[in-house]
Amino acid sequence: MSEPATLKVLEVSAQRTQTPSEFTGSYTPSATTTSLKMELSHRETPQAVTVVTRKQMDDFAQNDVNEVLEGATGVTVESVETDRTYYTSRGFDITNFQYDGVGLPAVYDNVQGELDTAFFDRIEVLRGANGLMTGSGNPAATVNLIRKRPTVDTNASVAVTGGSWNKKRIVGDVTGSVAASGKVRGRVVAGYEDKESYLDRYSNEKQMFYGVLEADLTDTTLLTAGHAIQTSDTDSPLWGALPLFYTDGTATDFARSTSTASDWSYWNNTQHNSFVELQQELTGGWKAQGTIFRLENDSDSELFYQYGTPDPVTGEGLFAYPSQYELNTEQWVVDTYATGPFNLVGQTHELVAGVSWSRSETVDESRFGQGIGDPLPPLDEWEGDYPRSAFDNGVNGSDWTDKETATYVAARWRLADGLTAVTGLRVTWLDSDGESYGNTKSTSYDAVDTPYAGLIYDLNDDHSVYASYTEIFTPQTELDINRDRLDPLDGVNYELGLKSEFRDDRINTTVAVFQTEQRNVAEAAGTYAGTQDVYYRGIDGLESQGIELEIVGELTDRIQLFAGYAFVDIEDADGNEAKTFVPEHLAQLRGTWKVPGIQGLELGSQIRWQSEISQEQGVATTGPNAGTTIVTEQDAYAVVDLMASYDVARNWNATLNVNNVTDEKYIESLKKFGTSAQGFYGEPANASLTVSWIY
Repeated sequence: MSEPATLKVLEVSAQRTQTPSEFTGSYTPSATTTSLKMELSHRETPQAVTVVTRKQMDDFAQNDVNEVLEGATGVTVESVETDRTYYTSRGFDITNFQYDGVGLPAVYDNVQGELDTAFFDRIEVLRGANGLMTGSGNPAATVNLIRKRPTVDTNASVAVTGGSWNKKRIVGDVTGSVAASGKVRGRVVAGYEDKESYLDRYSNEKQMFYGVLEADLTDTTLLTAGHAIQTSDTDSPLWGALPLFYTDGTATDFARSTSTASDWSYWNNTQHNSFVELQQELTGGWKAQGTIFRLENDSDSELFYQYGTPDPVTGEGLFAYPSQYELNTEQWVVDTYATGPFNLVGQTHELVAGVSWSRSETVDESRFGQGIGDPLPPLDEWEGDYPRSAFDNGVNGSDWTDKETATYVAARWRLADGLTAVTGLRVTWLDSDGESYGNTKSTSYDAVDTPYAGLIYDLNDDHSVYASYTEIFTPQTELDINRDRLDPLDGVNYELGLKSEFRDDRINTTVAVFQTEQRNVAEAAGTYAGTQDVYYRGIDGLESQGIELEIVGELTDRIQLFAGYAFVDIEDADGNEAKTFVPEHLAQLRGTWKVPGIQGLELGSQIRWQSEISQEQGVATTGPNAGTTIVTEQDAYAVVDLMASYDVARNWNATLNVNNVTDEKYIESLKKFGTSAQGFYGEPANASLTVSWIY
């Protein structure tokens, strides 16, 4: 049987030297750009980085960013409800995202809706602090979303998917030259997805469109402009989730399909993402780039929350909380930089220097419904038929603006044969004004410095050791005893590692040991004389330490593998165990095997395992355990997925994905939502079949 046509490896412009991962068919990336805006190889980056390539996403049907990050080393995806997600790494919330290396300031510490992966070539996750290139945030990780770009030759694909719970999905992708000369190129990606769920009443509909044009204005000048829009409309979403314990402290155990949502509730999210880039090659190997980037998120919802603790005998004790919610965030980022080589004391070094400016406006409004506090039937009798009420029982919300201006410079110094140092500094000016639900968001900082330092030593042609020190900061609004604003909350990351390459760079491995700290966390320290106003002091916060291991690449000509393991120990300033909802041990393993003797057949598996987690939930109020602390526990578990891919004819492929084949029942997250953690169960066994045509 003849093999299907594959996309050609193309150099799409003189300025872009890195081969997109969609053209390599490999799990191994050629370079990363997240840490320094330089194209750095695996061993040239003095921090741990995971890259999920297009091949990995396609093999295991990772159609949204949540599924990708679940497979990234050391990252946990905290789904506290169906349409709002938190991410953690090294014990801290991930709040830093980039698009093609351009940092985006965080507005909230969560993501609403599902961000589809159809637009992206690969996703890079740089772990630890990365304030040099992203500005303010947490010392957790930076997620860099690398968009697909146009090609000179015409390429096209269509993928149609059908699956469990009436899932239907289609994605088309067309790229090629617009002008006969090849100097103007375009690409369009469009998709639609409609699916129901194992959860009662829940369904989701997504529509995606991405268009991008590239033009060679001269032999050395490249102009790129693109726009993407995605809508995610959900019926009967979870707002909050299931109660995890009864009043006597015993654990609940509902059917996986159980949902607290009403039949009228919805949660619609729309994202607009626009950008313009201008790249200019300069003399002496230098280049300059300027980017204007706009991101707008709109959320419109009517939601139904159930609060309270059920009685273990009657199941009663839950109460209604209907609310209407709207959110709009508009973010503008302007980033310009230049990078290139320079000579000093007989060695050639590299420099990047730039300026960035951003403005983020956030407006949201909660309109509370009538009937808050109404008693509800037990969940095993609940059918979502609570009447829709008027949302005129009070209003609250937010309206604030963040502005950030920064300059940054970084250099790679070749100190001697095999020895490289990386140094950098970012200086940031930040102003915020407004309030959120009655609390001020107003703060201002001038010239906050964020250093970066790394040292890399090549042991030989295949192995390098490295050490790095990185920082990041988070603005604070609290005042000290002198009514001065507290200094920013500092995040610091120390890291030592060994990186290796095997089989002519087709296999990458990483061993990283880290310690991550937060300093100057605001703590209430008293009240001003003659007032009830609280003043604060800065204290040490959380500290995490651990180890991360990763191997990725082509073990043989027939086997591709990704394996990651992370251990993290998280403590508070007093040395007590903290954030017990984050697993101490987390492991991922996925791989594919081209079956010999059957041309075009590829088999694969994916396993995600985590150790036990727990969360303190308050005190039991009834039964023999009354007065004792309630602890919710989720035992260690593994989720196993299988895949089979077959080239059925020239240009045609069919891929079958079967997820959670052992039908493991587990709670998605124990992260607290309010005063106690609620939760819901992960997907039971399910399957999908994707048929693709590639030209």
